[in-house]
Amino acid sequence: MNVEQKTLNRAVLSSLIGATIEWYDFFLFGVVAGVVLNKLYFPSANPAVSLMMAYATFAVGFITRPLGGIVFGHFGDRVGRKSVLVATLIIMGVATFLVGLVPTYAQIGLWAPALLLTIRVFQGIGLGGEWGGSVLMAYEFAPENKRGFYTSIPQMGLSIGILLASGSLALLSSTLSDREFMAWGWRVCFLVSFVLVLVGLWIRLRLVETPDFAKVKERHQEARLPIASVLKDDTRNVLLGLGARHIDGVFFNIFAVFAVSYLISTVHVARNTVLVALMVGAAALTVFIPLAGRLSDRVNRARLFSVAALISALSVFPAFYVMRNFGGSTVLIWLAIIIPYGVIYSAVYGNVAALQCDLFEPRVRYTGISFVYQTTATIAGLTALISTALVRLDHGKPWMVCWYVLLSGLLSFACASAIARGRARSRAAGYATLSKETS
Repeated sequence: MNVEQKTLNRAVLSSLIGATIEWYDFFLFGVVAGVVLNKLYFPSANPAVSLMMAYATFAVGFITRPLGGIVFGHFGDRVGRKSVLVATLIIMGVATFLVGLVPTYAQIGLWAPALLLTIRVFQGIGLGGEWGGSVLMAYEFAPENKRGFYTSIPQMGLSIGILLASGSLALLSSTLSDREFMAWGWRVCFLVSFVLVLVGLWIRLRLVETPDFAKVKERHQEARLPIASVLKDDTRNVLLGLGARHIDGVFFNIFAVFAVSYLISTVHVARNTVLVALMVGAAALTVFIPLAGRLSDRVNRARLFSVAALISALSVFPAFYVMRNFGGSTVLIWLAIIIPYGVIYSAVYGNVAALQCDLFEPRVRYTGISFVYQTTATIAGLTALISTALVRLDHGKPWMVCWYVLLSGLLSFACASAIARGRARSRAAGYATLSKETS
């Protein structure tokens, strides 16, 4: 194995571990918000109000992600990818560890939700800068014809993180009594995450700067204010990137966050049944993500993404029909989660990182992809809150939620199709220019 391949492997491994940690932390908060935090930190006579307040706190982490994307994207494009990734991992890790230490409302009153909210703000800021750097380490070290595949590997961190989080929650839920789980069991999952952070830091401190950014530094081409350059010079790509990415965040939060509380609270499915279904779905997603990434290197990546966005959005209708009408069948509930979330969604999530990276040049790429990804994450973060309200308006029925997802899918389909057409025109113009020069 040559030096370049070893460097690439180390960069990809670093990205995968960092992404696993960040999604473990973030997903853990999302699930616990709907089954623990609503009861311990937001007590109310109306359970629906408690649940919506807990989801509002969860959404705060998404709202602060664009700030993290802009701030850390700026330094990532000015100073370098490596140093920023070390900082974001520390912020994420410390914030998640502290969640496991916050006293409950019964112990310290309003200070409890206030502390939880503050920690959630920092968790969102850390994640806002983490994702962009993680995928760039893989994208900028990889050969151009394999960028889809190598960039899909850090995306596996989402499914692995969910697998670890749902697995640990399912284990504690099955081995502890409800009283023990609510009293201290759920905290264990947050506290042990600090071990993962230490491993991630050890690997990241051994990384070197990416070749693309090294060339930018060598030629002194750094953007003075990257966010201003992105918004001024890449307006079309920013808008299309925002629209294309929309279904990704919405779909993920529907199945990984909202469906958990919907099945447990509305359909009355056992908590462990839902958590195990998420584990199996995450395992399937882990397998299919790199396959989708490899496929995107062989076909038009934007076109593949547009089709996957539409099919993913349509899949929520049969999935929620099964959830609503066959809650007594464990196998059908599993299939309703595993097929759309573990298989179909992989063609969206496995390709979204490379699709976004393709839109921006190296001197502003960290800022560009972070701004687009994290801004849409703000809207996506409201998905669980919006969906809970829609179900309540529809008297427990999920169909308004499904239409909400479909509208997101149609937006992403249209924008990804426009990106594909734009690339086709660019290639055609390039071939025409080349023909004139050689004739």
